[in-house]
Amino acid sequence: MGQKADYAAVIAGSFEPMEEAEDRCARRRQRRPEPHKDLKMEMDLTTETTRRDFIYIAAGGSAVLGLGYSTWPFIDSFNPASDTVAAGTTEVNVAELQPGTRLTVQWRGHPVFIERRTPETLALARADDDNPALIDPQLDADRVIDPELLVVVGVCTHLGCVPLGQSSGDNQGLYGGWYCPCHGSVYDVSGRVRRGPAPKNLEIPPYQFMSPSRIRIGD
Repeated sequence: MGQKADYAAVIAGSFEPMEEAEDRCARRRQRRPEPHKDLKMEMDLTTETTRRDFIYIAAGGSAVLGLGYSTWPFIDSFNPASDTVAAGTTEVNVAELQPGTRLTVQWRGHPVFIERRTPETLALARADDDNPALIDPQLDADRVIDPELLVVVGVCTHLGCVPLGQSSGDNQGLYGGWYCPCHGSVYDVSGRVRRGPAPKNLEIPPYQFMSPSRIRIGD
């Protein structure tokens, strides 16, 4: 019996009181790091960054939209007005244009040369229809509506200079038409290029007769 009592005493002495055990566990929990604390901090930081980025993007987008709305009137001012678009044609009264005389009018910012040709000039133009030396071969009849009236855009087809030949005393070149003072291109009485560097004949604008004495240039 005495031996059993000693064993019981030893076992009993190996256990601590319940209150002390609970205190010790509580202290261990306080010293232990909070689980996933670093991960939580990282998630909070990511959330804050995302929120801040959204604010920046939203603010930037509003600024861009505001700039677009504010600059559109300025950009739109470069578009032609409706009355300018409607004025894309030019009407010319040729009733007073005498044979052998030339007239210059403006159409869409370009000069247009109009000549009432004499019978001699018309014969000269037709005589060169089959000339093999033509740089840009074209029949005179394909360049006119009324054979007596020639209508061409007065812009050299080389680099866009305005040829001479409309005024009295101008150099009209070797063929009695027009001479470009910029680089020496020469055009005949049909507006066909006879000497370069211009590669093409003077352009024929779209035009029609509104009456025997009135021409409308432009579509």
